[in-house]
Amino acid sequence: MKTTSRRSLRNAQSGVMLLEALIAILIFSLGILAMVGMQAMGVKLATDSRDRAEASNLANQLIGQMWLNRAALASYQYSGTGAAPAALTTWIAQVNAALPNATATPPIVTVGAAPAPLPATVGTQTTVTLQWKNPSDTTVHQFVMTAYIN
Repeated sequence: MKTTSRRSLRNAQSGVMLLEALIAILIFSLGILAMVGMQAMGVKLATDSRDRAEASNLANQLIGQMWLNRAALASYQYSGTGAAPAALTTWIAQVNAALPNATATPPIVTVGAAPAPLPATVGTQTTVTLQWKNPSDTTVHQFVMTAYIN
């Protein structure tokens, strides 16, 4: 039978604790990196949510103005090109101030008759389309609100 001395056992195990410590540091570092990545994603999603809520509020504000001024609904029509109608200038300035890069893609407001399957008593269909682009995004975000004003 071969006997091993204490010294050879110590030599065989030397550095094992250092290796265990390095592996523990690696696992801890990966966990921290994952948490930083999740925080960055959380900030991005919170920003997107805030912008979408702001777009909803702005579209709702315009629809409310249109309800109050039902006699002049046609004056709100805007295709996003050319000079904006007088009824929309203040609102468009609010949109440009609230949404990032909204000036690159102006809002579109369409006013027209209700679609064919709906009766005429439903009212006038109005659609407000808002678009914006966050500086860190490659895609343009869009919010569309449709209402029937009678």
